[in-house]
Amino acid sequence: MDTAFTAEQDEIRRTLRELLAKHCAPDDVRAATGTAAGYDPALWALLSQRLGLPGLALPETYGGVGCGTTELALAAEETGRVLAPSPLVATAVLAAPLITRLGTGAQRAELLPRLADGSLTATLAAAPLPAALALTGDNRTGEWAGGGRAGGVQARRDGHGWRLYGEVAQVLDGHGADLLLVAAHAGGHPRARTLLFLVRSGAPGLARVRLTALDETRPLARVELRDVAAELLGADEDGADVPHALAATGAGAAAVLAAEAVGAADGVLARTVAYVRTREQFGRPIGSFQAVRHRLADLCVRVRAARSAAYYATWDPAAGGLALAQGLEALGAVAAEGIQLHGGLGITWEHEAHLYFKRATAAELLLGPVHRLRGHAADTAGVFA
Repeated sequence: MDTAFTAEQDEIRRTLRELLAKHCAPDDVRAATGTAAGYDPALWALLSQRLGLPGLALPETYGGVGCGTTELALAAEETGRVLAPSPLVATAVLAAPLITRLGTGAQRAELLPRLADGSLTATLAAAPLPAALALTGDNRTGEWAGGGRAGGVQARRDGHGWRLYGEVAQVLDGHGADLLLVAAHAGGHPRARTLLFLVRSGAPGLARVRLTALDETRPLARVELRDVAAELLGADEDGADVPHALAATGAGAAAVLAAEAVGAADGVLARTVAYVRTREQFGRPIGSFQAVRHRLADLCVRVRAARSAAYYATWDPAAGGLALAQGLEALGAVAAEGIQLHGGLGITWEHEAHLYFKRATAAELLLGPVHRLRGHAADTAGVFA
């Protein structure tokens, strides 16, 4: 196994970092989160058309770049470093792999090229997300979305096709995505099965409410479906193994999200180190005090270990859950110490330190908790068998 990055991978990282440095300063992030879309469409156009980020891991046949999870993780690490708000995760990490795995030839030909060039955004409407993606337990029972009983989303087929009823809370970028991949139960309890459906923006009966989120850089929405016409993703409702496809997507998504968390942790750590070098107390920079240096050294070790785990998970998807747990844990620790070491400045609205702390807290709520990610990984590996 060669752990060194290729010249192409290094170039992806360098080019993206330079572009984000110009277009994604803290003031730009705040301005973007305040828009109706929740991100800057001009920046998304640059990321899509100039760099091809949404299509990094898509086959060239469908207009993608033809790379893999590693390149997507490197891109997510850089966007996480500056907390860049964009539909990249929802579109390229969650929705596109599911369409690739389950879609018919016609569905892939219609949707994937538009996802690859950024002209179409999409997201997965399934909550809680870690359970749906089999990161915190077995997703085959469907209990995470009602299990065929009351709750979740129910699917019914009539003479005109499929109709969906129910709601999904906390859908990533759900308020503005052009296409929703909705996980729903069909058949009723106890013979319910989980299927995925395509719901287009503006479909009659579809209501989307943007939620007030702790982390404004990662907008969430509640999706309500009342007799909404939907298209089955795939050709065969009986032959499609949707839980397996969700779990496979979750393994790759965990690696990418782990890298994103590492990028955010590295970003706030760099800002903290720069601050303690200039902030003076008792006549010298506080970074010269041994206690502060030891705290920063511990944080550096955490970030490097989490980065190694994230990179390894791009090679071994089975390690995705553990890598995500380590990334979220590192981000939480570094963000909290960043607030402490910035002192009173760190909790002011004008400084960006609080944005990283909110990302750390909200990320664990959305993707964790860490102890459940670790617990499922231990159960899968048979640690306590």
